Amino acid sequence: MDLELEGKVALVTGSTSGIGEAAVRRLAREGAAVVVHGRRAAEADRIVADITGAGGKAKAALGDLSNDAGAEQAASAALAAFGPVDILVNNAAVFRTDNWKNLDAADWIDQYDKNVGSIVRIVKHILPPMRTRGWGRIIQMSSVGAMMPSDMTLNYGGTKAAVAVFSTGLAKVLAGTGITVNTITPGPVLTPMLESWIRDIAKARTWNGDWPEWERQFATDVRPNPLGRVGRVEELADLIAFLASPRAGFINGANIRVDGGAMPTV
Repeated sequence: MDLELEGKVALVTGSTSGIGEAAVRRLAREGAAVVVHGRRAAEADRIVADITGAGGKAKAALGDLSNDAGAEQAASAALAAFGPVDILVNNAAVFRTDNWKNLDAADWIDQYDKNVGSIVRIVKHILPPMRTRGWGRIIQMSSVGAMMPSDMTLNYGGTKAAVAVFSTGLAKVLAGTGITVNTITPGPVLTPMLESWIRDIAKARTWNGDWPEWERQFATDVRPNPLGRVGRVEELADLIAFLASPRAGFINGANIRVDGGAMPTV
């Protein structure tokens, strides 16, 4: 299927690893000119080199979105790379486990600023040219933790719930502009961070076998889903590419779960 992304410009925040990296590579293969965002030049430059080496178009934009100056720096670089951004994928976020006994209001505010405030900052910069052009795609990454909160991720889950609410509200704010806003809610996805966590659990619980068995046990006993495995970054990237395309023009204000059926809802 031709996703009709040739000539579009996409910015994926937090795209130097994990889901963001897979998304920016997928969009580039579909013909979009992509802006790779991160905080460290070496990581962004590596991905840019890979994409351009394969014949794609890519440039880097650096900046810490958790503060106004960093967000302005990243947005300015993104807009200068290939012109106005048609597709904004808000993937950058901070994940950490927490303990209710040790959390105070400052901790909640800090993570909220990093995971929600960062999105507000970048949208404020990228949205005006989209409005002018009368077309755009904004895709926000939430988490199944927003709907199935864990006792160790109260703060993180709260921020991701806010992301989903923001997306639905923004879709209404942008009615009639030609811009759609959608949320993707992944379950556990195999990133280096998740793999490290699963290996730690396997060691602590003295699981037998090797990686395939550990993944199955994690997806059966720790974070269960009917498929008995965790997701792959490529599976998320495929959905992102579709939602970013003109072919997804009637999908708006949606929250799409990609969790292997972990959350049984109608």
